[in-house]
Amino acid sequence: MSKELETTQEYQHLVEGIGGLLTEGRRNAAYAINTVMVETYWRIGQYIVEYEQKGNERAVYGSDLINRLSRDLTQRYGKGFGKSNLLYIRKLYVSFPKSGTLSHLLTWSHYYEVLKCDDLREMNFYIKQCENEQWSVRELKRQMKSMLFHRLALSTDKEGVMALATKGQQLTTPEDIIRDPYVFDFVGLPDRFRYSEKDLEDALINNMRTFLLELGKGFAFVGQQYRVSIAGRHMYVDLVFYHRILKCFVLIDLKRGEIQHEDIGQMNLYLNYFKAEENVEGDNEPIGIVLGSSKNKLMMEYALNGITNQLFAAQYQLYLPNREELQARLDLLLNEMEEKNE
Repeated sequence: MSKELETTQEYQHLVEGIGGLLTEGRRNAAYAINTVMVETYWRIGQYIVEYEQKGNERAVYGSDLINRLSRDLTQRYGKGFGKSNLLYIRKLYVSFPKSGTLSHLLTWSHYYEVLKCDDLREMNFYIKQCENEQWSVRELKRQMKSMLFHRLALSTDKEGVMALATKGQQLTTPEDIIRDPYVFDFVGLPDRFRYSEKDLEDALINNMRTFLLELGKGFAFVGQQYRVSIAGRHMYVDLVFYHRILKCFVLIDLKRGEIQHEDIGQMNLYLNYFKAEENVEGDNEPIGIVLGSSKNKLMMEYALNGITNQLFAAQYQLYLPNREELQARLDLLLNEMEEKNE
């Protein structure tokens, strides 16, 4: 092929067009394979459950059905039929008895993780989030470990919990992006280590991919130590993002200890500056989040009272939440709401 042909614009368009078709074809093929695999496992689960319901389990194998199946299927068809896999294949059918409710966007590896949940609402939430945010299996594992469903559910009402389970997290208001607490276990700073705010800030920047996953969908990083100059004085916002869905700046200030009332005042100043100096046509009002390792509820109530800017105080923690504790709190909240409705 001549060099002249390689460099022509028409030829480059040809190469790019073929590349686009290949990418789309491979993606569609992957979706088709995933769909067939998940539906096949669902049907296998259906076979197992129907076999059990006819009483054949007790009559033929007793409680050893899954062990026997695992051994025989592996011997005949190879890998993929370990006891754990078969248990989750069975659970797939039990949890989603209508095959039409299965997502064609999730792989079996996604479902394998989701099926580790005991609550169907929690399962549905993570399925919807995987669809909405296109999480990899690794990202799904991270969010499940951080108890994202429980953290979001505890900040809402019963109807909000149901909405999370059926639609996933919907981002329509500034309140929707707040998580309290945020979980920063990935930064590698021991909870009792005498770290500085700069240490935490740098650790978050160095783990930006996971940090963005924790913040949620729609965040685009703008800058670190973003300078705010007023009347010849220079101040610095720790972290600045732009939210693509809410179309606004999101300012984050990090505090190593308890959030103080003066921290709220400082963030309010930053928000006023951004509204006047940084916003352009089409931008909505900025959001400010002051993040500390602790906060006093009453102090924050008084500090935030009367502020018209979109300003929030939230906690972060450097360790994963305790699942049993969060589950107990969520169960208590739902029970209280049910009692009020009676």
